[in-house]
Amino acid sequence: MARVGQLDFQGWLVDRQASASTGEDGGEHAYAYISDRQTRAAFQRLVPVQLAVEAVVRMFKAFGKNELLGTSVRVGPRQFPRVHGIAQSCARSLGIATPTVYIANNPTLNAGTFGTNDDSFILVHSALVDHMSDEELTSVLGHECGHIHNSHVVYLTALHFLTRMAGRFVRGIVFPAFLALKAWSRRAEITCDRASLLCVHKPEVSTRALTKLALGSQKLYEELNLDAFLEQGEESRQGPGRYNEAFASHPWVPKRVLALRVFEQSRLYRRRAGLGDDGLSMTEVDERVHEIVKVM
Repeated sequence: MARVGQLDFQGWLVDRQASASTGEDGGEHAYAYISDRQTRAAFQRLVPVQLAVEAVVRMFKAFGKNELLGTSVRVGPRQFPRVHGIAQSCARSLGIATPTVYIANNPTLNAGTFGTNDDSFILVHSALVDHMSDEELTSVLGHECGHIHNSHVVYLTALHFLTRMAGRFVRGIVFPAFLALKAWSRRAEITCDRASLLCVHKPEVSTRALTKLALGSQKLYEELNLDAFLEQGEESRQGPGRYNEAFASHPWVPKRVLALRVFEQSRLYRRRAGLGDDGLSMTEVDERVHEIVKVM
């Protein structure tokens, strides 16, 4: 098994090409970015990652959920039914159980998925509900449901703990795991951007939700020139500063928008959106996306 950072991307493309004749675009996880799937497979051989993940799972079960119940509001049929209905719709689109959703008082536009693969929840900041339309909220919750659908949750929780809660000393001990999780997370975000589009079926809505999250403002979004923003992303590829992205948990937003535009052209998406049977294979999509999102 290849190590994280030395992923056999072409090998996985060969495997996917071999399965094309049997309906490569039809599986329930067929939309997932191939490098996301490969990295999670590699994690099973990386002892530092597994140790970090196991420690976080124990801490979450001991402390995390009780704190959540005391500081946030759980969504349900009798509590914020509009948000609950959107979560139900996203879950149906991806074929998963309706996730548990909490809303926390927070002025930043954000949402996240935490817990374990068997006991997960989505945490939505109150500002997100205030600033997003129902369609945009469908895109955001669809993205988070994608994490659940693809068994990302336990690794996301480990990364959250190492990034936000653990001190520098702890992060230093598990630094290899920290970097591995960051590299995987950028790939996982591409998978879940695709999940958001499969839930909302409107590329312009998914793009709008992504850029709103980046800006943190509805008013600024209304004044945004998206083409100029994407051109700015191309400039960010120049110079040594581009390697800062290697320490980020998410690809830079212009890359995510461009990667989503490629997926929009896929046969898989077009079939599910009722747009016809033509389009790119997922092999072709992932080859193009790999060139867009790579850091090195």
